Amino acid sequence: MADETGSRWEGKVTAELKASTAEQIWPFIAEFCNLDKFFPSVDTCYRKEGTPGQPGLVRHCEGKSGWVNEKLLSIDPINHSLSYEILENNIGFKNYVATFNLVPAGGGGCKIEWSFVSDPILGLRLEDLVSLIDDTLQFMAKKMEEAALGQS
Repeated sequence: MADETGSRWEGKVTAELKASTAEQIWPFIAEFCNLDKFFPSVDTCYRKEGTPGQPGLVRHCEGKSGWVNEKLLSIDPINHSLSYEILENNIGFKNYVATFNLVPAGGGGCKIEWSFVSDPILGLRLEDLVSLIDDTLQFMAKKMEEAALGQS
């Protein structure tokens, strides 16, 4: 889902996990500085400043396509939700804010929802960004479910 109206981009993608609950997946999302374990193009991710698990925490992530510093804006372990913003980066993001929500799904599983707002990215179409984020989320969801089930 994408909205290209106006000067801001918005999008939302969802991945369904049939064998894992939100409670099983939440620790992987809440551990803000472990992105290199689940994000396909991130080789390194570490805490740059702030307190783990607290808003204000800044992580540095780096991979073959570039680097990014991201700041945790909010984290809600009861409702399984967190938001972050991209700060400095060399991959073209400006004013990017994303939210991850875990919601129960039928049959005992859960869904991961990744929504974002951003300024347009030079040289990229909104639908390309949404497709990239969707592919990334599907990959991450599979890795998280494998880890939750002890199959990693």
